[in-house]
Amino acid sequence: MSNLPTFLAMGGHGVYVWSAYGITATVLILLFLPPVLGKRRLVQDEARRRRREEL
Repeated sequence: MSNLPTFLAMGGHGVYVWSAYGITATVLILLFLPPVLGKRRLVQDEARRRRREEL
């Protein structure tokens, strides 16, 4: 386990490398969520519309 801090430091470039990974992960999540949430809302709206039309 003594190599873990050395690995995380990455020869002094760890802050840059890990922040780049973090930013990339955040951007990917932010790009992925809106379509998924939008689809869920669209399905709910369509179900409401169909129930209204049945009445």
